[in-house]
Amino acid sequence: SKKMAGRAMLLAGPPGTGKTALALAIAQELGSKVPFCPMVGSEVYSTEIKKTEVLMENFRRAIGLRIKETKEVYEGEVTELTPVETENPMGGYGKTVSHVVIGLKTAKGTKQLKLDPSIYESLQKEKVEVGDVIYIEANSGAVKRQGRSDSYATEFDLEAEEYVPLPKGDVHKKKEVIQDVTLHDLDIANARPQGGQDIMSMMGQLMKPKKTEITDKLRKEINKVVNKYIDQGIAELVPGVLFIDEVHMLDIECFTYLHRALESTIAPIVIFATNRGKCTIRGTEDIVAPHGIPLDLLDRVMIIRTLPYSQEEMVQILKIRSQTEGIQIDDSSLAQLGQVGVKTTLRYSVQLLTPSNILAKINGKDAITSEEIDEINKLFYDAKSSAKILAEQEDKFMK
Repeated sequence: SKKMAGRAMLLAGPPGTGKTALALAIAQELGSKVPFCPMVGSEVYSTEIKKTEVLMENFRRAIGLRIKETKEVYEGEVTELTPVETENPMGGYGKTVSHVVIGLKTAKGTKQLKLDPSIYESLQKEKVEVGDVIYIEANSGAVKRQGRSDSYATEFDLEAEEYVPLPKGDVHKKKEVIQDVTLHDLDIANARPQGGQDIMSMMGQLMKPKKTEITDKLRKEINKVVNKYIDQGIAELVPGVLFIDEVHMLDIECFTYLHRALESTIAPIVIFATNRGKCTIRGTEDIVAPHGIPLDLLDRVMIIRTLPYSQEEMVQILKIRSQTEGIQIDDSSLAQLGQVGVKTTLRYSVQLLTPSNILAKINGKDAITSEEIDEINKLFYDAKSSAKILAEQEDKFMK
């Protein structure tokens, strides 16, 4: 409901408790209209641009702008197409097209348009002739040929032409077009100088663009324009969601920058996720903080803790997983895998599904039974049992 902007929450819990899954679920729930920008904490460390720049870029990606435009369109079947020529004003022999007269016909009526010669060129590009259905945008002068009018459908017995019905309504229409862009798209469009004949812009087009840093000044200008649009009612802001996984990988500079970014007037909802307990904040020597986040930022976030799955939940997850992978498995084996999952981790028990399936096929069975699970469980180690063996046979391994 757009009332949460500038707030943040933190999903904290041990590994394998569905933090990232929750974020993906949120993205699906929001749909395609609301921007969702996922990132991992370690993405920030790029050699080409500053850490804070990457953060800000993702912040801008998570804020959408819905722009409503009304376009004036002329559409209809071409009844006449005559270029009007005049003597070349530069002297010489050739003649130039001064304007072009087009007759457009729809179900309601006809209109004659006298248009610019540049439109005549685009008409030639689209290979428009009398009897085609076209539409011309009034603002930009773009011409689109939609096909041949179906009153001509009986001309030839066989041809590779699409026939479209005569457009209904008037020749001159107003259409509302809604565009969804993110603020980051606007930044990018204005950051790189476009066109120009001088040598620098030519070089710029030839060389592959490096990541350019977008200055704060440019962003402020864009914010001004955006605010003006919002005040006029042309556009509306759609604050989205920025999801930062493994947030303990950010360092102290990023955290202080996040403060400022969260306080700005245009800010998305930020969701952090981390699986650390108490650990030192990156970029400091000895400051230990919960989840590796400084206390002043922790104060701002709502902390949601995720708990490990119970055995019944694990069985359900394994069931969904085996259906998705197309693996046949009976209920007793699922329950056994669930027990394995409680002792070890959910990820380990999910990983056992595929090898057990292969083993069941080798043994000539249709579905996975408990024998396969026992055997596979003996073959492979999970993290804990592997660590135990390392501790017991420490002297045999290289230091």
